[in-house]
Amino acid sequence: MDLNNTALFDLPPIREVIENSSLNARKELGQNFLLDLNLTRKIARAGGALDGITVIEVGPGPGGLTRALLMEGAKKVIAIERDERALPILAQISEASEGRLKVISGDALEIDYCALAEGPTRIIANLPYNIATPLLTGWLSHKKFAQTFESLTLMFQKEVGQRICAAPCDKAFGRLGVVCGWKTDANIAFDINASAFTPPHKVTSSLVHLVPKSDARKVKVSLVE
Repeated sequence: MDLNNTALFDLPPIREVIENSSLNARKELGQNFLLDLNLTRKIARAGGALDGITVIEVGPGPGGLTRALLMEGAKKVIAIERDERALPILAQISEASEGRLKVISGDALEIDYCALAEGPTRIIANLPYNIATPLLTGWLSHKKFAQTFESLTLMFQKEVGQRICAAPCDKAFGRLGVVCGWKTDANIAFDINASAFTPPHKVTSSLVHLVPKSDARKVKVSLVE
């Protein structure tokens, strides 16, 4: 399929979609939207080419990153969205993508992500920061984590990203760094200014790329960060 000729590129700008649908970001849902298509496509590419890849996305909201993942060639995107206001918007994206987008309405903390995997699978998401660490540790603790996911490319507060990627000699090193270092090879792909989000975050964010270690021993993760 020639992705440059799909209806995805004819969809209205995300900012216009938000205004027309009154999809104001809700603090209790940890919502901060990314509207810049150049930035979301950069995020989509951060973990490598997406041809033939199934991508699981958490908290797509109005679908800025969702569009980018599809435009960059993902075979399929499975989006987990709790906010029912966003579902009609995501349905339009699914139609424009010729069915490559599947939307699951539900609580991201209650999903069995390994059961959703279809062939080579990655998780790429602008995570709601209020549940970002529990989601990550849940994925890491799954017994099939290393066999299921090629990589995770995730947005965190910069301080959390530093703890995830910290080495034992680093000031930021702690329990999160221990577990992530044990289970993955993790690095910060790039930082994103608070103003890139709508509404703006109060802190700088970091996009973190984690690749599972196939020889990591099974570990039960229980962290409060």
